[in-house]
Amino acid sequence: MFSIDEYRAVQSGGVVRRSDRGVIAVSGADRASWLQGLLTNDIESLTVGESRYSAYLTPQGRMITDLHVFAWDDRILLDVPAPLTADLRDRLDSLIFSEDAVVSDDSGRVFVWTVITGNALTEIVGATLPAEYAALPMIDLDTFEVIRIERGVPRFLADMSEDTIPLEAGIEDRAISFTKGCYVGQEVIVRVTTRGGGRVAKKLVRWVADASAESLPQPESRIVSMDRDLGRVTSAAFSPALERVVGLGYVHRDFAMSGTEVTLVWNDVRIKAVIQ
Repeated sequence: MFSIDEYRAVQSGGVVRRSDRGVIAVSGADRASWLQGLLTNDIESLTVGESRYSAYLTPQGRMITDLHVFAWDDRILLDVPAPLTADLRDRLDSLIFSEDAVVSDDSGRVFVWTVITGNALTEIVGATLPAEYAALPMIDLDTFEVIRIERGVPRFLADMSEDTIPLEAGIEDRAISFTKGCYVGQEVIVRVTTRGGGRVAKKLVRWVADASAESLPQPESRIVSMDRDLGRVTSAAFSPALERVVGLGYVHRDFAMSGTEVTLVWNDVRIKAVIQ
């Protein structure tokens, strides 16, 4: 449940236990080179203690999941959405042929936290929370969800799905290496970025509406302009700091510019919003 006290407490720093995330471990001598050919970011260049945001795509360039990749001494850990953990473990395991790699579900032994500092949301993994963060205020997932939406950070299974191309979600700067070797789905990404100039039909945007907590659009609420259907809301929350409703959603690329005025529509409700 959202807590205004927790929300206020973490404005200068805090931490949340991410029970909505699972952890897959990949061990074996070929773990880095094997993952290098599957994930969008540069995994082989990670050194022990480093982490990197990435995505796992279909050959058609659509997202199977996003994930954070952590390099440990004897394994690489993949921080993934908890509901997908078991299927992802099985899917990855089925792709091991002659490689020296072993995939396991470490969710019961390794946990995920998000550390909130200033405008940054940083994911960490471990058997316990590192002592350097132990003194930070703890918040629950509902309170964190408001902070995430305020900051415009997309979440897989909410703002991104199996139909999403990373370029639509705007995560390419963080999740994709354009200098590494081949990976699954690379051909589509390269074709859109080089031949298509990065133009995709829709873009994920952050919006702010001058509305109260009682006027909270639900996912799939329509985003329109002059009754033209532009897209759909994916996440929404009331921001105590702004005293307005904020959210994320996809709109047609021609309406994704900051300052664009739109209308959010659901049931018999219509509220004005501005793309940020």
